[in-house]
Amino acid sequence: MEQNLDRRIRRTKNLLKSGLFDLMEQKSINEITIKELTERVDINRGTFYLHYKDIFELLEDIELELMEELKEVCQKIPTEQVTKDSPFPFLTDIFVFLGKHAKEATILLGPHGDPAFVVQVKEMLKARCINDWMSLYKNADPIYYEYFYSFIVEGCIGLFKTWLATGQQQTPKQMGRIALEMISGGIHLLS
Repeated sequence: MEQNLDRRIRRTKNLLKSGLFDLMEQKSINEITIKELTERVDINRGTFYLHYKDIFELLEDIELELMEELKEVCQKIPTEQVTKDSPFPFLTDIFVFLGKHAKEATILLGPHGDPAFVVQVKEMLKARCINDWMSLYKNADPIYYEYFYSFIVEGCIGLFKTWLATGQQQTPKQMGRIALEMISGGIHLLS
């Protein structure tokens, strides 16, 4: 009985999450109502309130799940494996992650997305990247880490958006290689 209940709860939450992203393709989170969402996924509002207090809590739940998974992706490769020849070994894994969550990533990075989520992702990646670079490039001017990170993260986000928007024609591995080639010229700033 409990297993059936868990399955129903998961199913309901998945319906709500999917419905929310369907609506976010068309409008911002601030324009979406609980009534509109529950009608779209064919559940009653009372069921929604059993799981979430409002639309923002639902979005926060989704973003938290994605952030946890992205953290795992970025931490999978230890700092010791980061070298001057391979300063971003987890780039391909990020493209795999984005491909797996293409709809969510496209929406969250798009015009109806959550800018706060993008900031969270940038901050999480910043900590990892700067830590790695500090161990590789001990003599670099500290401000260069910040400049280089700003340059890289904005370029990568643009690359992620373009890859998703154009239907992921290249594999994640190809995109990781493309991104690395684009970045490699700039890494010499830290040397």
